[in-house]
Amino acid sequence: MHVDSEQVAEIKRGVVVLLGVGAKDRPEDGERLAAKVAGLRVFEEDGRMQRAVADVSGAVLVVPQFTLYGDARHGRRPDFTAAAPPDVGRRLFDAFCGVLRGKGLEVQAGRFGAAMRVTLETDGPVTIALSTDGWPESDIGS
Repeated sequence: MHVDSEQVAEIKRGVVVLLGVGAKDRPEDGERLAAKVAGLRVFEEDGRMQRAVADVSGAVLVVPQFTLYGDARHGRRPDFTAAAPPDVGRRLFDAFCGVLRGKGLEVQAGRFGAAMRVTLETDGPVTIALSTDGWPESDIGS
């Protein structure tokens, strides 16, 4: 991942998280989402997805992506009012990364608020969209 001509983050094996923080998100939402990401068994072993990122000595690349909250249902210009304000988004983004680090994972992060050039090479068919909206407390982090 580059900002201008500077490389700011890179991982080899692992997962890429495009993290959008919503205006209604709370710190505990980020904590639960980070726990879910850390525990997801998305790496193959014996032909089945059975291993989490830590099991394969992988890393997590976290990209701040407020544009995930772009609403393009009306007109031709996306509306980003559902995204968290920058100060809240940055705080929750940093907290999300901190939870992953606290679980012993290597975390590389994009630069919040910067125009980033992200190059992604995938090794498998797994792309999962996660949102804490509507998740019962009992389902998050397990």
